[in-house]
Amino acid sequence: MSSLAEAVVALGYGLASALVPVVNAEAYVVVAGHRGGPVVVAVLALALGQTAGKLLLFESARRGTGRLARRLGRQRGSGRTAARAARWTGPIRRWLSRRRTAVPTVLVSAAVGVPPLAVVSVAAGTVGLRRWEFAAACLVGRVIRFALLVLPATLT
Repeated sequence: MSSLAEAVVALGYGLASALVPVVNAEAYVVVAGHRGGPVVVAVLALALGQTAGKLLLFESARRGTGRLARRLGRQRGSGRTAARAARWTGPIRRWLSRRRTAVPTVLVSAAVGVPPLAVVSVAAGTVGLRRWEFAAACLVGRVIRFALLVLPATLT
C-alpha cells in the first residue's frame, strides 16, 4: 500500500474510532507496526483522524445542544455503571474549568486514556476550553500514545 493510501485509511480509521467505541485505533497502529511500511505516516494520520473525531464531540457539546453530552453521560444498564460515569464527570469539569489544569488534563487523557478522552472531549466543550488548545493537546497526546504503542512492534 502506498504512503498516501496508508494515510487516507489511517485517517478514516482514526475518525471512525473517535466516534465508534468498538473501532480500536490502538489495535490498528500495532498491526500497522507489524506490517512494516510507513509507521510514521500511520501514527500521524491516525492521530489526526482521532483529533478530528474528538473535535466533533467537543464542538457538539460546545454548541449547546446538550443532546450529545446527555447521551454520552447517560449509561444504559446497571446503576453501578451510571455511578461510575458520574464519578468521572465532576472532577473532569473542575480540572477543565481551571486554566492551569485544562490543557494538561486533555494531554494526559489523550496520551494515557485516563480520564476517558470521549468524556474529556464533551466536558471540554461545555466548560469553554479554547478549540485550538483542545485540538493541540489532543493531537500531541494521541501522537505520543500511538508512537509508544507502535514502537515495540517496529523493533521486532
